[in-house]
Formats: sequence, C-alpha cells, structure tokens
Amino acid sequence: MNFPEKLKKGDTVALVAPSSPTSREKVDLSEQFLRDMGYQVVVADSVYKTRHGYQSGPGKDRAEDINRVFADPQVKGVFCIGGGSTSSHVLPHIDIDVVRAHPKVFVGYSDVTNLHIYFQQEADLVTFHGPMVATNMIKDYDDFSRKAFEDVLFMDQEHTLENPPGVPFVCVRPGKAQGRLTGGNLALVTSMIGTPYEIDTKSKVLFVEDTNENISRVDRMLHQLKYSGKFDDALAVLIGDFKNCENQADKSYGLHELIADFFKDYDKPVIDNVQAGHCVPTSTLPLGMQCRVDADTLTITFLKR
Repeated sequence: MNFPEKLKKGDTVALVAPSSPTSREKVDLSEQFLRDMGYQVVVADSVYKTRHGYQSGPGKDRAEDINRVFADPQVKGVFCIGGGSTSSHVLPHIDIDVVRAHPKVFVGYSDVTNLHIYFQQEADLVTFHGPMVATNMIKDYDDFSRKAFEDVLFMDQEHTLENPPGVPFVCVRPGKAQGRLTGGNLALVTSMIGTPYEIDTKSKVLFVEDTNENISRVDRMLHQLKYSGKFDDALAVLIGDFKNCENQADKSYGLHELIADFFKDYDKPVIDNVQAGHCVPTSTLPLGMQCRVDADTLTITFLKR
C-alpha cells in the first residue's frame, strides 16, 4: 500500500467538496480552522464557485479539482469539507494514475466512502475515515475526536484503537483475524455493488457505519452484503456507529439486537459498538492499513506495514 507522508506544520493542504455544497460562511470557517492548525490552505474551485442543485458542481468539475490537488506537488493533504449524496458522479472522472503517483493524506467519511474504496483498490492508497472540516471540525471537534484523528494521522508503526471512556467495544462473534481495513458508510458500500466501483472484501476487515436509516433498512443492506458474498470474503467485521438508526415498529429491537441476530452463525470475529462514523466523539480509521482484530480481548490494532 502507499502510505502518504505525514503532515507537518507549514504544509499546504487542499479543501475539496466531492459531494454536496455548503455555505460560504462554513467554507471561510473551515479554511481558517485549517490555518489555525498550522497549515497553508488552498480551496478547490468547486467549493466556492459552483452550486448545482444538491451538488457542489457537476461531477466532472469536482473530479478535476481532486485531480488537480493530487497532481500539485505543493499540496500534501486533501480534506473533504463535507459529505452529501453525489460522490458517485465524481468517480468516472478521477485520474487514478495521478492519485497513485502522488499519495497524499485524504480525509473524510460518509458519502466520501466511494472515494476511499476507489483509492484503496485502484491506487493502493491508505486513506483516513475521519472528521470533515465543515461537518465536524468547526463545531464538534471535541478533545477525544481531535486526539483520535491525530493519533492515527501521525502514527508510527502501530496504533491500538480506543473508544471514548465508558463506551466499550462489544464482542458479537469471537476470534482473531488480520487483514487490510476497508469499508465505510453502509448505504454507500451497498449502492455500488454491481458497478465497476464495487467493494472488494476478500481477505480484508470490513467496517460499516450509517446514519438516519430505519433498522429494517439496515437489515436489508446487511443482507445485500451477505447475498453478494461480502461477509464470506471478509476475515472480520467491525460495526461502527449507527446514529439515529431506530426501529419505529419496536423500540426494544435496535441496531445492537439486529447485529447480534444477523451474525449469530457467523464463524469469524465481529466487534460491535466501534465509535466511528457520524457520532460525536468519533474515532478515525486508516482504511487500507493492516488491521488486527482480536474479538476475544476486544482489541483492534492498526499496523503500518
């Protein structure tokens, strides 16, 4: 895998909008936030200049922004300003050869899942499932989330994932496994099955999270992954946060009950209640990095090798 160089004070980072637009006020606050972190900042054109319905400009324009900042030798990191619902429009226009040739820190989550998977599978790039600037950093960047982000971003050879104090991991299925970490938002992962951008879970650790989905919809998406062989191919499963995912028909049967039922006959390790996703506080996960899962001791370790 291609490990991006660690960011350091004074480096130039780019702010991109691969999905939905945001307000000018939030863009300005986001830019200032990154400057306050010690970075020089360039803002991609589509972040400021275009607003196309619920998109931050046409997909081709957003992709050209991403291609441009990856090709720019002065840019050392790429931060997504927010998520949305149209990152799939960007994928056919990404110059994956440029991304592969210029590995850089790339940070985001939610709708950015499409790009994480594409960059991992086609450019061998380790990317970071972590807080976005306008969505998280300028308003909900608590001490735990900040430290969790920096611990992974600046890790040396090994890092053990931790939940916030008082929030334990939950063993759903016992066992140990190790493989490269992949995944992200459950709805995005399932929506790309059957396309050229479909997730490959073979010999990998699969992580999923989501938000604002009824439990019955989560159930349906899990079965789509099951029937498409994604759980059979995976070596282990990590269940992240499922914010505002409730069961309107039966309040007593929620996400954790569903996970316990769904994986009851699964013969590989499964850990639930990983605080990563749309939650606050949130952890940052290095997608593409080796991940050692020990569900018996409830230990998740990232290995930079």
